[in-house]
Amino acid sequence: MANYQNSNPQWGPPQQYPQYDSNAPYPGPTPQYAQPMPPSQPYVQDVKNPYEGERFKPKKKINDPIFLVLFILQLIGFAVLSGIALQSWVAEGGLGGGLGKSGATSGTSITLNRSAVYLLLLITGAALLLSTAYLMLTRMFTRMIMHITLILTIALNIGICIYYWITKYYSGAIIFTIIALFSIFSYWGFRSRIPFASLLLQVVMDVSKHHMSVYAVAMSALFLQACLAVWFTFTVIATYSKWTPGNPSCATSSCSSGKVAGLVFYETFSFLWTSQVIGNVALATLAGGPYGSWYYFGPKSMGEMPKHPTLSALGRASTLSLGSIAFGSLIVTLLELLRMILRTAANNASADGHPVEACLACCAACFIGCIENMVEYFNRYAYIEISLYGKPYIPAAKDTWRLFKDRGIDALVNDSLVGMTLTWGAYAIGLLCSLFAYLYLRFTSPSYNLDGQYTAPMLLFAFLIGLQCSLTLSSAIEAGVSTIFVGLGEDPQVLAIRAPELFALVASTYPHVTQGVPHS
Repeated sequence: MANYQNSNPQWGPPQQYPQYDSNAPYPGPTPQYAQPMPPSQPYVQDVKNPYEGERFKPKKKINDPIFLVLFILQLIGFAVLSGIALQSWVAEGGLGGGLGKSGATSGTSITLNRSAVYLLLLITGAALLLSTAYLMLTRMFTRMIMHITLILTIALNIGICIYYWITKYYSGAIIFTIIALFSIFSYWGFRSRIPFASLLLQVVMDVSKHHMSVYAVAMSALFLQACLAVWFTFTVIATYSKWTPGNPSCATSSCSSGKVAGLVFYETFSFLWTSQVIGNVALATLAGGPYGSWYYFGPKSMGEMPKHPTLSALGRASTLSLGSIAFGSLIVTLLELLRMILRTAANNASADGHPVEACLACCAACFIGCIENMVEYFNRYAYIEISLYGKPYIPAAKDTWRLFKDRGIDALVNDSLVGMTLTWGAYAIGLLCSLFAYLYLRFTSPSYNLDGQYTAPMLLFAFLIGLQCSLTLSSAIEAGVSTIFVGLGEDPQVLAIRAPELFALVASTYPHVTQGVPHS
């Protein structure tokens, strides 16, 4: 480490750093995080108290209680609605149906029946297996997968652009032509940042190997997501069964397509919000637990880390800070719903032959999607501030904005490559789940889908289940990457002790990061 420090206050020329063996068995080699540093180096002498600024010891106060109450109420509302719908659905025997081709043709043809439940249960199991497999492959072939996902992102944009031009969907074609050109021109800039992003991702995965609680939290969140997806699936199918006109239950209750649409919309809203909260509680638990403790206290072998940091962080995230997490999750959920509505409006306008309206709706959906991505990305760092310091959402967001302004775009781009890699895997898993659902529907020909009227909803549900399960598991790794970035922003000198190779690469590539951000 002494080789890259000289009399100049800036860091010296870059060094040759050891490369990780991408073919090593999962989870790969372990860097020497606790390598001792010479006491004369200034960035080591400036190490701050881990508990500075109420870090890891926030005040015993419930933050953002209004959003905590709203979240609990919507969850209770979903549970009540689910109970009413499922009681009727069970009483009617699930409207028949079963597993496989023989079971699929035995149910009612009016609406979704029990065979649809079996299909989505199979999809949930497939999503669990695919999510785990992709995470293992990412650790073994980090750089390769980053290159592949970067190329796939460009190829996808070009493919969508060509498809829209061929189908004469000109509004979408113009938008994706601009996006495709931007992605092509920015390829070389992104490619040059892969070495740092891959090293950062590998360090996080190797840290997680020494903290099995990382995988315990991730798998627990994934299990909860899977249970929520199953509950949501049963509830949606039971809602169709109870209130679709023509069903037996309509003899005792009013049924209409509008009521079904409204109830399914609320159920989708509740599912997305609750799913966001589960994932973000897991993120806050990991950031304030194993990752944050590793960064500020060092490895467990040093004996300075508090006992049970994961349980302590989980307790804070699920009680005192749950309202703040629900606040940020609600913003993303509303934006996602608005984008879905605008996309539906664009498709309807295009089908009805109104190109101007379709173009406006498509542009609005794209704009909302960009805002949603930025808010979701921004929120991740706000949740880390919440988990470390116990702040309400608004103060945490302000500190996150201050951190972003000081660090600039380059550091964010590097982190976005990690997010891009994991998000691409989530989309791929969602698409594979949709493909599985399509093939199942095609080969079993269930009685409720003889005319193909439920193909689109089932494919959408399958995609959402696969996407959410994968994003929940990959969020465990993103939590570590983002926590290191926040630590670099506030106390960069700590990383020089924890991971010298990574810090040396940061210092040579982004010297302004080593200056630190004074924490208010």
